[in-house]
Amino acid sequence: MKQISKRARVLTGGAALVALGAGAFGAVSANAATPAAAPAAVVKADAKNKNTTTSTHLTIDAATKAARAALDAAEKENQRVSVAVVDRNGNTIVTLRGDGAGPQSYESAVKKAYTAVSWNAPTTELAKRLEQAPNRKDIPGTLFLGGGAPVTAKNAPIAGVGVAGAPSGDLDQKFAQAGVDALAK
Repeated sequence: MKQISKRARVLTGGAALVALGAGAFGAVSANAATPAAAPAAVVKADAKNKNTTTSTHLTIDAATKAARAALDAAEKENQRVSVAVVDRNGNTIVTLRGDGAGPQSYESAVKKAYTAVSWNAPTTELAKRLEQAPNRKDIPGTLFLGGGAPVTAKNAPIAGVGVAGAPSGDLDQKFAQAGVDALAK
């Protein structure tokens, strides 16, 4: 193996230091040439200036109470159903799948609850409205069959209770309403 002379080592090391220094200088120069970002505007967000709003949501305990009441009402009539409670945005808060409920009932219950809260109306009523607007049934995530009931506060929808699995939409609707009614107790 050939040894590198002392002169070559000094020149190589010097060149490396110059390159390193030039890179650091360039980074500092580029940073100095870039103006500092202006601070973001501060917006006061409080109830007085109307930049915010307050909304009402069901607690997990209230959602569970409604779901349990709907499932209990169905079980009293020997019906095997699933129950879902969704919030105002359609997010599932709680679901209960009753013993022996069909596999399709879970998803149907969620969709019925979502449909009820979205239109602030029982899904049995919404199903009747399809005659005037049949393309409404094509909206993703909705199901226009009996079994969905809205939960309201100050006349505004805050949640939906959906029930699916009974042999008729009228029974599903009855059980969903039992869930909503339980919240008034």
